[in-house]
Amino acid sequence: MSRFVDFKAVKAAVTMLRVLEQYGLAESFKRTGNSLSGPCPLHNGQNRTQFRVSLDKNCWNCFGTCKDGGNILDFVARKEGLTLREAALKLCDWFQLPTQEKSPRTDKDAAETQKPDTPPKAVRPPKATRPKRPDADEDSPNKPLGFSLQNLDPSHPYLAERGLSAETIAEFGIAHCSKGSMTGRVVVPIHNAEGQLVAYAGRWPGTPPDEDTPKYKLPPGFRKAQEVFNLHRATREPQGTPLYIVEGFFDCIWLWQHGIRRVVAVMGSTLSPDQAANIQRIVTPDDRIVVMFDEDDAGREGREKAVAQLALHCFVRTHQFAAEGRQPDSLTAEQIQELRANQ
Repeated sequence: MSRFVDFKAVKAAVTMLRVLEQYGLAESFKRTGNSLSGPCPLHNGQNRTQFRVSLDKNCWNCFGTCKDGGNILDFVARKEGLTLREAALKLCDWFQLPTQEKSPRTDKDAAETQKPDTPPKAVRPPKATRPKRPDADEDSPNKPLGFSLQNLDPSHPYLAERGLSAETIAEFGIAHCSKGSMTGRVVVPIHNAEGQLVAYAGRWPGTPPDEDTPKYKLPPGFRKAQEVFNLHRATREPQGTPLYIVEGFFDCIWLWQHGIRRVVAVMGSTLSPDQAANIQRIVTPDDRIVVMFDEDDAGREGREKAVAQLALHCFVRTHQFAAEGRQPDSLTAEQIQELRANQ
């Protein structure tokens, strides 16, 4: 049994204004006619005009860092790190919208197996007090993939533009994909702590062509909050070597290429409880962790929370960049060597 949710009904029942109120964000927005404008709550922006909400169309757009937009499901999914279905269920719980429990067997199947001379049994509606069952797979681990993507080109110019060496490209399995769900994107394999391939992330090479094309794409149902990128490689490095934690795939790959091999990425600016637990398993109280998040509002907030989560288990310090907007993959080879020398 699983909960069935009607996306269309949820979008019709809940407005973006109610969602912003749920997050306590409505007061940050200015209303002009049928539009709202304010700082983007997804990347924690400061520009008060970069995030727009159309009350008529019940949709949103970020014209800043996100360069993305969508409906209420897209907003909650992105903010919470959920799939669209998980976001819809969360909205149903927040606003007490009805859902139904559905079994894999359809009504059509039941009708075809019903004996002709037997009147159909009356279906008793569920009681209002009946507790809702959670999804069986909501907290289950990401399953290892039973396949690997084909038609990949590791010699795509974008990889050279990022300054990646042939050794690095081969080690991480990065390549441009020409067919399938990741067509047109540079794919980055994601492994779990045991080294099993669990997903591919797709990065648009360069600036996306329009606002409807996100920079990064993850497969539906993949729960990134359960994985720490490059953890399986970091565990092979000598114990006692500082562990660097960064936000993005290419931040991690860039540091690895320049000699900081004990480095992982949380695939965002938030360290989840599952990710923190995975990291704690590979460090001892004598180990050192360096949190090196991007130098922006989201990164600064994220690194403070990460330090609070990890400081009880080992020594943790932060790396702060001198200029706003800087991130690990903007460091030169010389600057990285200086970091290593100061370990």
